[in-house]
Amino acid sequence: MLCVVNPWSGQDEFGFYDFVRVLGRNEAEVVLRFIGRRHSHVSHVQDAKQFDRVVAVGGDGTVSAICYALRDTGVPVMAFPAGTANLITLNLRMPTDPADLAETLLRGSIRSFDMGELTCRQNNGKPSRARPRHAESRRGFMVAAGAGFDAKIMEAADDFKPAIGAAAYLLGALQNLAPTVSKFTLTIDGEKHSTEGIAVLVVNFARLQFDLAITHNSDPCDGSLEVVVLRTRNAVQLLPAVWGAFLDRTTGSRPDRSPGLEIHSAHEVEVEAEPELALQHDGEVLPATTPFSARVLPQAATLVVPETYVSS
Repeated sequence: MLCVVNPWSGQDEFGFYDFVRVLGRNEAEVVLRFIGRRHSHVSHVQDAKQFDRVVAVGGDGTVSAICYALRDTGVPVMAFPAGTANLITLNLRMPTDPADLAETLLRGSIRSFDMGELTCRQNNGKPSRARPRHAESRRGFMVAAGAGFDAKIMEAADDFKPAIGAAAYLLGALQNLAPTVSKFTLTIDGEKHSTEGIAVLVVNFARLQFDLAITHNSDPCDGSLEVVVLRTRNAVQLLPAVWGAFLDRTTGSRPDRSPGLEIHSAHEVEVEAEPELALQHDGEVLPATTPFSARVLPQAATLVVPETYVSS
C-alpha cells in the first residue's frame, strides 16, 4: 500500500497511524510519502502501478490531485479523510473509524468514477516572452469546481478551518451575504446560454457541506457533469434551495429547486463572467479568475469504496 500524506491538511492525519497499524497487523506492506509544500502530487505516484492500492491522505484537493495524476491508469485510490470538509469520503459513504477504513482498503470494492477537468488562465506573476502572465492551467476535480460565491466562501474560511473545522464554511458564507452578481455566458456542449447570478458550479459529486445535495439527479458514473447557476442576487435568497436540500436528506420529498438554481447537464462547458469572478476546485481557491472551461473525464478515476456503496 502506498500512502501519500499531505501534512498540511485540516485534521493533522486524524487516526492515520491507527489505520497504518491495523494494515500492518493484516500483513500489508505500507510505504509512506509526505507531500512538501513545493512538491507536486505527480512525483509521489509515478511508480503507483507497483502497488496494489494508493491511499490519498488529506483533504478533497489532495485526493483529487492524486486521482487526476492517476487518471485512466486503473490504479485504485482510497480517500482517507484528513481534510476539513472531506466531501469525497462523504459522497462515497466511507467509514470514519481508522480500523473500518483499513478494512475497506483491504476488502472494499473497486469502482470507476467520472471526474472533471478544469482549464483556466492562471496568473504566474511577471510576464515574459517565454511565460505569459496568464498561462493555461489544467486541474482535476472529483466534487465540484466553480466561480463566484463559493470561491469567496472558501477564501474567507481558510483562516478559521484550523479552529472550527467545517463550520468555517458557514462563517465564510455569513461574511459574504452580498456577493458580486455577474452576467454569465455559458457554452454548454457548443450551445450558448445567457444568465446571471452569484456563482456557477460544475458538479460531479452532488453532496456538499453538511451532507446537502445541490442537485437531485447527479450521478458520478454517468459520463456527464451538472452545471449549476446560483441565480440569486444575494446569499439570503439561496435559503429556499438550502431548505429544499435539507428536506431531500430528511424526508425524501425532493422539492423544486428552480427558483434559486438553474441546472444543466454537460459534457463540456465554457464559463465567461462580467465582472470576472474568483475560481475554486474541490475547496482549493485558485490564483485565477474567469473565464474557465470544464469537461468530464468519463470513468477516469478508480476508487476503493465500501462494499455497501450505492451511488446517490
